[in-house]
Amino acid sequence: MTVTRLLNGKVLSYRSAQLVYQRHYAQTASIHKVLVANRGEIACRIMRTAKKMGVQTVSVYSDADENSMHVAMADEAYRIGPAASQESYLRQDKIISVAKKAGCQAIHPGYGFLSENTEFAELCQKEGIIFVGPPASAIRDMGIKSTSKHIMSAAGVPVIQGYHGEDQSSDRLKREAERIGFPLMIKAVRGGGGKGMRIAMTASEFETQLESACREALKAFGDQTMLLETYVQEPRHVEVQVFGDLHGNYVHLFERDCSVQRRHQKIIEEAPAPGLSAALREELGQAAVRAAQAVGYVGAGTVEFILDRRTHAFHFMEMNTRLQVEHPITEMVTGTDLVQWQLQVAAGEPLPLSQSDICLNGHAFEARIYAENPVRGFLPGAGPLHYLSTPSAAQDVRVETGVRQGDEVSVHYDPMIAKLVVWGDTRQAALLKMKARLSEYNIVGLDTNVDFLIHLCGNPEFAAGNVHTGFITEHEKLLLAPRQASPELVAQAVVAKILSEKLLAERSAKTSFNAYSIGFGFRVNHELVRPLTLLYDGQEIAVEVTYCKGNQFKMKIGSKEISASGSLLKKEDGSFELLCSVEDLALQSKVVLKDGCINLFTKDGSWQFSEPEPKYLKELHDMSGSEGMSGNGAVSPMPGIVDKILVQEDQEVKAGDPLVVVIAMKMEYVVKAPHDGIINKVLCNVGQSVAKGTTLIKFLEQQAS
Repeated sequence: MTVTRLLNGKVLSYRSAQLVYQRHYAQTASIHKVLVANRGEIACRIMRTAKKMGVQTVSVYSDADENSMHVAMADEAYRIGPAASQESYLRQDKIISVAKKAGCQAIHPGYGFLSENTEFAELCQKEGIIFVGPPASAIRDMGIKSTSKHIMSAAGVPVIQGYHGEDQSSDRLKREAERIGFPLMIKAVRGGGGKGMRIAMTASEFETQLESACREALKAFGDQTMLLETYVQEPRHVEVQVFGDLHGNYVHLFERDCSVQRRHQKIIEEAPAPGLSAALREELGQAAVRAAQAVGYVGAGTVEFILDRRTHAFHFMEMNTRLQVEHPITEMVTGTDLVQWQLQVAAGEPLPLSQSDICLNGHAFEARIYAENPVRGFLPGAGPLHYLSTPSAAQDVRVETGVRQGDEVSVHYDPMIAKLVVWGDTRQAALLKMKARLSEYNIVGLDTNVDFLIHLCGNPEFAAGNVHTGFITEHEKLLLAPRQASPELVAQAVVAKILSEKLLAERSAKTSFNAYSIGFGFRVNHELVRPLTLLYDGQEIAVEVTYCKGNQFKMKIGSKEISASGSLLKKEDGSFELLCSVEDLALQSKVVLKDGCINLFTKDGSWQFSEPEPKYLKELHDMSGSEGMSGNGAVSPMPGIVDKILVQEDQEVKAGDPLVVVIAMKMEYVVKAPHDGIINKVLCNVGQSVAKGTTLIKFLEQQAS
């Protein structure tokens, strides 16, 4: 830096002078009221610690979040705008206005939204409000990936080969890509969370991937500047938690492994990273501390590294200048509260612990529970949480969430429902605990990745710690294999259906007549044979049930004959406890009945059974022009908002041509033509909210040749 200041006879760099200035004025800071400029689980997480410290909390909310959990938790709550984040949670002026009106000394941005916004950090300082985060200069330096690479290289932190230049012309980027070689990583300089990131495996697909990354980056960050890097195949994503204070103290709190990802976004994390030597762990920690020192960092930050899974060589990837989604696993293995540290450091207090005081204890996992469909490419979803039951919180189990039963996962925000965090003495103990607790996370109302996470935890390669960023792709045949409903599972579903019908009949009758005679139309002491058809995963299962005495049944499921009996107990939350004996096997599961579906929750995950749709209803649905259009239309694969319409009526298209861009929950999805044809009608408008399965484009009827 060429700009310097003189302080007590010492010449300081601009960054150092700025830090000294901040340190001087922070000594007398007092935070007794904080505004949380975020929503969902992180807002609730911050407020829990603030309340523990005696700090009052203020929340802000959009129209979509008026009845949300983070609003209910706060001491005060203020509406700041419509559902769209650009008109609410990203409105810096409104948030500052609320902070002043409420008399807040500080604003905690959480993660996402304004947490890494240089202008917002500067605005807080200008308005005399403490920004619970690093100085604006650190956010700026680390937020622009090309700048951060130069700073890290100068600080002796290993940096991967690439192009970080200002010349963004197509020709220059092409030449640099050829120089670096393929496969190649294309990344937005202001990117994060997998946004504006693409991989070009060959030169032929470079331009297409570049255009896609630029388009996404411009929408997400308002900047389509790109950097190019060597793509390390099968790398591990290892990150180090760092902390700095206003007194020049720096520590690391060891590392986390976040390698298992989909769409370049983390899905399960653990601390510490498996398979690292003590020497490598120390080397990573010290490199991360040097990175924080190089930018005069203050508060919580995360230095992310790419680690070669075979050689364990590592390179700086980026620094996230905020609290990370996965911070709870670091807290679990170090016995700390990083939000409390953030508030204390922001108030000018020194770090609570020195490096020698911070020790690793045991192992922790965090699983991110999303509203998404793993089988359909992890497409995000939205909708109501008709039923929600979570594991019980304990010293070794944390449920970080911002939703309750009856809430809705909105199309406007991230689809994460919760984070489930567990701790164990060893990695194996923690992993067993995670799998067991996941089976207790029961949701009805929308698709989730809970069952996928259960399968992941049971995967032998994952259990062995053989993780890398391509893990899901490598093992997708096993992880995403269709699950077959065993006869024993079908028997449980049938018993649950029959017994629930009996309970309903008994409540409805309110007489001394035999409930079966009302429910199924037969007289006492007469054996009944009842044919049933259940649907599981789109497949019909034929069942023949013979009623015996009491709640005992004989069933023929396919070619297999099974004896079953059971009892059904209704719980306060509306679910049922099913105790079922199938042959000689005693089974216990939870049952939730909703919209004609039998949702069965077992230790191995959830299973949904239903009855086939009546023929007349199916015909009506087919005529309505929804997802079942006999291939004559293009539909939205997820709920979202129409962002771009790329075709017009009477236009001829080829199979695979892009038609419409739909955005939802931080993801852009391009709806493509399913076949060659001519556009008959465009059935959507830009800005329109669409449900999953909505027909967006209709083709002219194809004439038989």
